[in-house]
Amino acid sequence: MRIRFAISLCCYLIFALVFAVMPNSTHAQSNNDELRNRVEAALPEHIGAAVLVIDDGEVVFRETYGIADVETQTPVTPQTNFRIASVTKQFTATAIMLLVDQNKLSLDDTLDQFFPGFPDYGKHITIRNVLNHTSGLPDYEDLLPEGTTLQVHDRDVLKIILDTDKPVFAPGSQYSYSNTGYALLALIVEQVAEQPFQDYVKQRIFKPCHMDRSVVFVRGLNEVADLAFGHSKEDGKWIRNDQSVTSAVLGDGGVYSSIDDLTRWVRALQAERLLTEKSYKAMYTPNVIGDENTIYGFGWRIDTYKSQTRYHHTGSTRGFRLCLQRFPNRNAAVIVLINNSIEGPITPVAERVSDIVLFSDQNQ
Repeated sequence: MRIRFAISLCCYLIFALVFAVMPNSTHAQSNNDELRNRVEAALPEHIGAAVLVIDDGEVVFRETYGIADVETQTPVTPQTNFRIASVTKQFTATAIMLLVDQNKLSLDDTLDQFFPGFPDYGKHITIRNVLNHTSGLPDYEDLLPEGTTLQVHDRDVLKIILDTDKPVFAPGSQYSYSNTGYALLALIVEQVAEQPFQDYVKQRIFKPCHMDRSVVFVRGLNEVADLAFGHSKEDGKWIRNDQSVTSAVLGDGGVYSSIDDLTRWVRALQAERLLTEKSYKAMYTPNVIGDENTIYGFGWRIDTYKSQTRYHHTGSTRGFRLCLQRFPNRNAAVIVLINNSIEGPITPVAERVSDIVLFSDQNQ
């Protein structure tokens, strides 16, 4: 009897000790729910969203909200692919730098070397100018014929520019964000790599980074798995609304990706897996033209936030708003993907998420 009592007492003490040191699962879940709700409250009105935060290389927040398609009511998941719009530019820039690393082109090469019949000013526009938006190329969107309804492609952008007589400003003298330049960069990749831009990006960037579900979308040639449709609100109701005449241009905005694949992208960048050290240094070296709001490397805006070096870019197109921020010294990143248009810029939204998850100790 005494032995049985002693055994029972020992078992009781062991279980009591175990439960004493175990975290309270209900409390932990409550904390997770609170953080999820705080992040969602930081987002603008949305039909669907995906948010990811990495700190010190580890995923510390990964949540999705709402639906990917109002017509099917498909929920957003971490694998849902959003059109990332101008966040594409970092992939286009990386494709160019891969060719630089292979000695197949130089940052000092000029546009006339790739495009016969380019206006005379192309002799003074270098690939470096195009990458950091100091080219002076006119915006192709402003040159589209009135009433254009058919979608424009990268080669159509080239045709439009071939008919321009002069740049907006002398190459290298000013900064002006240019979708035109990145459409031409995609054509340069095709010419030098001797394969379609979407195939080169898939083989040389997506595959090495294990971004197996990301795609440079070309209608009729490939598909987007787990697609999020873009939306807008009309008469108080969400409707699909995610294609425009410029949606088929690849170099400036043709990539679809998810927070899971973008996690792999961020980690590949942090580990500097794809390019040489020299090329990464060039990519993150800002131009010195203009004010602090125009500091741009190759496919990345460069500044500081909360005393941290920040590389970031936004994406804005019909039906989508996105922001990807990296804090390289902290091995951290914040990604916000929304599949509807919003009022105002998206960067402050990503900053609010950063403040909640990454920098909460600095906001006390």
